[in-house]
Amino acid sequence: MSALLAIDGDSFAHRAYHALPKSIRLNAVVGFTNMLVRLWQAEQPDAVLVAWDTLSVPTYRHEAFAPYQSGRVFKDSIVEQLEILPEVVSAFDFLVAKAPGYEADDFLAAAARDWPGDVLVATSDRDAFQLASDRVTILQPTRGVSELARIGPAEVRERYGVEPEQVPDLIALRGDPSDKLPGARGIGPKKAAELLAQYGSLEAALADGRFAAEAEDLRLFRRIATMDASAPLPPLAETSPAWAEASSYLEGLGLGGVAERVGALSTS
Repeated sequence: MSALLAIDGDSFAHRAYHALPKSIRLNAVVGFTNMLVRLWQAEQPDAVLVAWDTLSVPTYRHEAFAPYQSGRVFKDSIVEQLEILPEVVSAFDFLVAKAPGYEADDFLAAAARDWPGDVLVATSDRDAFQLASDRVTILQPTRGVSELARIGPAEVRERYGVEPEQVPDLIALRGDPSDKLPGARGIGPKKAAELLAQYGSLEAALADGRFAAEAEDLRLFRRIATMDASAPLPPLAETSPAWAEASSYLEGLGLGGVAERVGALSTS
């Protein structure tokens, strides 16, 4: 069965931007391209899809909960590179998923649902643990992007004490500081996992009268934490890397070193 590699483009672009010196021109593009090539070489997938946020348009999450991701300010230098990177991915002849109102996470969920074979989801966002299944493995960077942990259902249970499908409920209860979700008052990760072991779901806990004063807020937090698998994808199909074309595109950006490394793959 063919395998799809689905990548959270923003996640890896930001890692590259902060990992490489700012003195390197287009450092996020350079680092991301190196990561993309390494991932392809390591996994040899039959298709590659890279998903992106649209920073200029709020999602339903931002509109439903004003504090969501508030306080995140990106420098112009990374924002400019995030505009270039989908074109870099296209130059490789890989698939690009980006649409106003959706986050990269949502496209990963849609790809995991729609691809008929195995799916490797590469992201540093642990919200994606909700996608883990017998068919979907999360590739989570542990040191830069050079080492990746492979997360399946067993690893989700080991880390969080819940099933993958319970991860949005867990996030709603315990909160998520990075997304500014406060969670239920007085409930940490351990207690949240215990409640889900007891009730099975947030909804069942609410039905039993727990968190009555916070019920609607917690339902909202769960909705925010749930990836939207209805996000619009490009037609999913097997893809072969266009090394020469990507090398030419990178050369046009003035990135001779990385262009040369990519171009060498077309003859290897």
